[in-house]
Amino acid sequence: MSKTSLLLSIAMMSTTCVAQQPPKPLPDAPPPRLLAQTTPPPAGSQPNAPAAPTPSPNGPRLTLAEAEKIALAHNPNVSIAHLLQLASAQVTRETRASELPLADADITAVAAHDNSRLTAGALNNPVVYDRAAAGLTVRQLITDFGRTHNLIKNSQSNSKAQLENERATLADITLAVDQAFYQALTAQQILKVAQQTVKTRQATGEQIGALTKQSLRSTLDLSLANVQVSQARLLVLDAQNSAQAGMAELNAILGSDAYQQYDLVDETPHSPQAAPANTEELVRLALRARPDLAALHDQALGARQFASAEHDLTRPTISALAAAGGTPVRADQIQSSWYGAAGANISIPLFNGFAYSARAKEADLRAQAASERVRNLQDIVARDVRRDVLNAQIAFQRIGVSQQLLDQANNALELAQARYQVGLSGIADLTQAQLAQTQAEIGYANARYTYQTALAELRFQTGQ
Repeated sequence: MSKTSLLLSIAMMSTTCVAQQPPKPLPDAPPPRLLAQTTPPPAGSQPNAPAAPTPSPNGPRLTLAEAEKIALAHNPNVSIAHLLQLASAQVTRETRASELPLADADITAVAAHDNSRLTAGALNNPVVYDRAAAGLTVRQLITDFGRTHNLIKNSQSNSKAQLENERATLADITLAVDQAFYQALTAQQILKVAQQTVKTRQATGEQIGALTKQSLRSTLDLSLANVQVSQARLLVLDAQNSAQAGMAELNAILGSDAYQQYDLVDETPHSPQAAPANTEELVRLALRARPDLAALHDQALGARQFASAEHDLTRPTISALAAAGGTPVRADQIQSSWYGAAGANISIPLFNGFAYSARAKEADLRAQAASERVRNLQDIVARDVRRDVLNAQIAFQRIGVSQQLLDQANNALELAQARYQVGLSGIADLTQAQLAQTQAEIGYANARYTYQTALAELRFQTGQ
């Protein structure tokens, strides 16, 4: 049998049985190995190809649940929201103080010029006597016909809104952790693909170099193989940059001021459940459970209560005042060694330049604006839930398509390797198959983690 006939028969066998057995060796050539499974040469052995970058050592292992726990404990935004919530609770106590008695202790000592009188200044009692006295003054609001009560309810609603804002901050941080975690996990997975690509293409270059020395392959094939190795190294550099940037973003979300390299634990199922399809039920759930929407509801309620309090400014205010004390040191004109008095006062607002009516109108308009903000956020929440459900459904479908593409790319690469080994195809077909297989692996990794990110965003949008 001639050499040409032998090559044709081997090619026919390789195209039909390549998945079951390796191709036969070329005459006068060293025993071939599957190019994707060969051992890479030592650094510097490949002509015109620099050494592959060494991956950085892995740090402590970190799961998604652990990352969320660390972020909720150390992220400064969580502390800010909690402190603001505690501060808003004190506003309620400040407002409620108007309903409670106010007591002042007074100690007074006066030395007066004999037979002197205060004769200039505001209207007052001009008599001044020598004395030393101590006493107690108590003031109590009897009623202002609802204004203070409405101000207290307004403070309570605002405090409740701030509590919902704290919950919304926790949800924001949790979503940010999930997004950063899956982004960093994607970058780490792409880095592994890139490093494996360098090894595979180095092995290809090594084998082509051996065949070139025996004049079974041209120097053009070797040059193109070296180009593929260099491109793979560039892919590694880009992947390393993305991995470090993703890790820096994750460190920032975790509340760490120092850079920590983590070994992210991939708990993503390879066969995840399908995305939810009951969109309108999720919209109703979001309108009930979203903490930021609940906060706006409370703020709108507080705005209406404050508007009622502003309308109450035109009503009278009734208060009581009592004072008692002793005067152990006193002038002869002061007969009694103690004093005591009590009274009530009614203050009726008559005219203040229309300030009260303007304040009431302003409060009404602000309350209407707060109600419109609630309605606007409801529309945004419904839109975002529907959009994220669609994104999750598409992301889930991309997993299946990406898996099929990866399987087809792997099969195509095996066929291209076999055909190239027996001389039925050129280096261009082999490099194209290698590129398609690398892109398919990267696409599959992106699809898996994009779907998990989409589910995290959907949980956020529905208040879960």
